Amino acid sequence: MKKRNRQPNSADIVLGESIRAHRLIAGMSQSDLAGRLGVSFQQVQKYENGTNRVGAGRLPQIAEIFDIPIGALFGANANTSAGRSRAAAPARLLPDRGTLKLLNAFGGIAHREIRHSLIDLVDAIAKATPPPRTRK
Repeated sequence: MKKRNRQPNSADIVLGESIRAHRLIAGMSQSDLAGRLGVSFQQVQKYENGTNRVGAGRLPQIAEIFDIPIGALFGANANTSAGRSRAAAPARLLPDRGTLKLLNAFGGIAHREIRHSLIDLVDAIAKATPPPRTRK
């Protein structure tokens, strides 16, 4: 009987995005997470990209490292605060450290009018910026 390789599905990809978002929120590198899990950083890359499936035995380890319930890894939102509080941000909005840095810095601005002015500024820049051209 031939062994059939299972291909990752959309749930695996969402899980990988969530792991990446939580890792960035925790300020960990792929190597840091890999060391705590006892795997190579390449394996963490494959989990995050959805290339490799995350085994059921690995999920509790990952959740414990990030101090979140296992179910939080499957949600569309990533916990952005320490511990088990409910503050969350969409995991897809945290694709890189720059985005996370911007969100954290914005969250540190206490002055309401300045926050609203920044929102208006970023919105105007986004509207004035032409969409990237696709190559044919």
